[in-house]
Amino acid sequence: MNATYSFIILTYNEEQHLPRLLQSIADLNAQVFIVDSGSTDATVKIGEEFGAKLLYNAFENHPSQWDFALKNCPVETPWVICLDADQIVTPELKRRLLDFKDEDHASLNGIYFNRKNFFKGRWIKHGGYYPFYLLKMFRYGIGYSDTTEKMDHRFVVPGKTEVWKDGYLLEENLKENNISFWIDKHNRYSDLVAQQEVERMQLPALQAEKPAFWGSPNERKAWFKKIWWKLPRYVRPSLYFTQRLIFQLGIL
Repeated sequence: MNATYSFIILTYNEEQHLPRLLQSIADLNAQVFIVDSGSTDATVKIGEEFGAKLLYNAFENHPSQWDFALKNCPVETPWVICLDADQIVTPELKRRLLDFKDEDHASLNGIYFNRKNFFKGRWIKHGGYYPFYLLKMFRYGIGYSDTTEKMDHRFVVPGKTEVWKDGYLLEENLKENNISFWIDKHNRYSDLVAQQEVERMQLPALQAEKPAFWGSPNERKAWFKKIWWKLPRYVRPSLYFTQRLIFQLGIL
């Protein structure tokens, strides 16, 4: 069994996605923990067939679910990799993980993976979707879930991090091929964002990450958010639309 890192995966009715993810990491011979929130399909059975350890926790939101996972999964390795069920580890990223040794990264506390997002079988390259760096691998007990966010979830790691630009996570939610599912999902997400916006109007906005333009990808996002929150609320949609669709070539 891999003594360097373990995987944690969140699931809820992921029988479409879970087999391809587990197959993509099977050669890494690492312990897999699955935190399920009450699947009614074959998700749990699939996890058991692949030798994963199953935990259950009722779902509230993604930040709190990850917080539960990191506090309750009996991880025994120095590193942990947290993945979504609709992601796949590419062969290039797998090679990096196969060569990964803790002693070679003694100064690091976290590693960002580069994600490619797909919709209906097509890579979404423009509009700010690529490159897109996600903090997915970090030292267990040091990295934690940012529970100050209801929607825009991320992990936080104090100390030095590194960005792996080559080797990718591929992400495609096959459920979104059903457009009604896609619309319902984004309606739920927009409600969460609106709720958080109201809370920020009532209380000072706090960020778990230290804002820094020249910092890590998450610290850079925090820097932009600090400015964003100071802009007039009704100006933001026009700026956001123009940035994503025009300057980041989302029109393509």
